This record gives sequence, structure tokens and C-alpha cells, in this order.
Amino acid sequence: MEFDTLDRDITQALHFNGRASFTLIAEILGVSDQTVARRYARLRSVGALQVCGMTWPRAVGATLWTVRVGCPPVAAADLAEALARRDDTMWVSLVSGGTEIVLAVRIGEGGSLLDRLPHSRQVTRMSAQCHLHTYFGGPQNMVNKIGTLTPAQIERLATPEPGPPPGPVAGLTDQDRTLLAELRKDGRAPVPELAAATGSAPATVRRRLAELRANGTLYFDVESDWRLFGLGARVCVWLTVPPARLAATGAALAAHPEVAFCTAITGDSNIFASITCTDAASLYSYLTHRIAALPDVQRMEISPSLRVIKGIVPRGPAARSPQDWR
Repeated sequence: MEFDTLDRDITQALHFNGRASFTLIAEILGVSDQTVARRYARLRSVGALQVCGMTWPRAVGATLWTVRVGCPPVAAADLAEALARRDDTMWVSLVSGGTEIVLAVRIGEGGSLLDRLPHSRQVTRMSAQCHLHTYFGGPQNMVNKIGTLTPAQIERLATPEPGPPPGPVAGLTDQDRTLLAELRKDGRAPVPELAAATGSAPATVRRRLAELRANGTLYFDVESDWRLFGLGARVCVWLTVPPARLAATGAALAAHPEVAFCTAITGDSNIFASITCTDAASLYSYLTHRIAALPDVQRMEISPSLRVIKGIVPRGPAARSPQDWR
């Protein structure tokens, strides 16, 4: 499928404001709202774009972990697909020649996946690193570093998202959890549909949406096909830096246009980052110039991402097979 500048501009607009009306986006881009609606429907139908309502893990008393799972190549794809269908996994990727799975998982919302995976017959090795501080991620997205919208266009769209809450948010109801689950499936779900799903009045849904965003429970993210922006090479990178230089190195990485996600972690390495470049040549240039120029990097490990099994978009109910990792 071919993508053009308008596709990219619509995608960037939704990264800045996931629930912006098609009318507003059309006015900003100088096209008709029917054109924006048609393009959005086309992009979503081919899996190139989807807005999702996301919950900060700490808002529900959870923490985020990066988990590395080694397994035989014949088992990796099936295991990755099963992991992708779990509600507690945020993203799942096959890396390192198909012998390793890297995933982000929320821990603290019931049974822990970290307790179950080591007992799987298919898992040959596993490590888990807790996310301590996110330098770039959540509502921040690299699309907003590489897009083409002007500052004036961005100003009309921007709805600053609050940062994560300092701890669990009190007073979340079953209706709130249903609302959050519906928004995770479709961040642009119309208010009447959300009202029907939660059994609430539309006015109540609108008010609760505003409250959940204001207290840091809810933010909006966009799952997009990186080919929209001509990006085809993605790697996971683990860096080791002196503790005294951790914050400075993390902040420097966060400013790089190639960095899609960057966080401080526990474990042998203390920074994890997701890097996306145009191709292998541009990735080599980035690693040997931009990262190599960071003065405090002592060690770097790179795992190429062969296939993203799950981004932020839910994959349906957890699988009943294979059973060995449960």
C-alpha cells in the first residue's frame, strides 16, 4: 500500500490529539472533513493506524517490565502470539533471529506472568527488568519528532497530557474499568457507544473521560505502521552507563528522532531503548555516530526486531494454548 503526505499528516495530527474531530483536522490540513474521514478509515482498515486509550500502569497499582524470553525457533512464533493475546502484555516482538521474544508486561494486576513463564517447556532462558523512569514514551511519540506539521498547526491540535500519577488512583469503579477497556480497543469510540458499554449517560462519560485524563489515569496513543514515514529498521537496544550519568544519557537519547521509547531499567544494563530507522544503513550510521557520541555509554547490546507481534493494540482474549507457559 502506498502512503502520501496527507496520510502522514493525519497520523501525526492524531498523535497530538487522538480524539480530535475530523472537522478540526481537516481545517488544519486544508482539506475536507470527508477526505480526512475517508483516509482515516482506509488507514485503519489496513492496520496502518489505530488510536488507543492507554492506562498508566502506576494508576492501577502496576509496574512495567521488559522481559526477554529465549526459546527454540520452532516455538517462538506460537509463544509470541499467545503472549500477545494476554491483557497484561503491552507489546510483543520477535527478535534475534527468531530465538528470542522481547515484551513489555504490566505486573501487579493479578497473577504474575513472571511467575509462570520460567516453568514453560519452551522457555530456555528468561530475564526481566523493571522500568524505573521513562525518558520518552507514553503519550510522547517519535512521530511528533519526525512529522511535518508546522508549529501553528500543532498548537491548534495540542492537548497536553498530564504525566503519570505518583501512585494508584483511588476511586476507580467497574464502569471506569469498562470505559478504559473500550478505549483501549478504540480510542476514538463515539461517546454514545461508550455510554452503552458502561451503562452511563453520555454526559457522565464525557465528564469521566475528562477526569481520567486530568488525574493521569488515561492518555491516548497511536499504533501506526512505520512504513508511513519510510521507516523499516527497528532494534531493541540495551545500554550500560555509570549511575551518575544515567539521567543525562537518558535525556540525550530521548531527544534523538530515531528513539521511539527509552527508559531506565534494573538489571545488568540500565537503559532500554527502542530505535527505528529508515534502513540498515541509516541504523548503522545512527549507532556509530549518534549513540557512539554519547560519552558515558560503556556497553551496548542490539537485538534486531524481526516482527512486531503486538503493539499497543489488544489482540483479543488470552489463548487457551499452548498450555505450557501458563
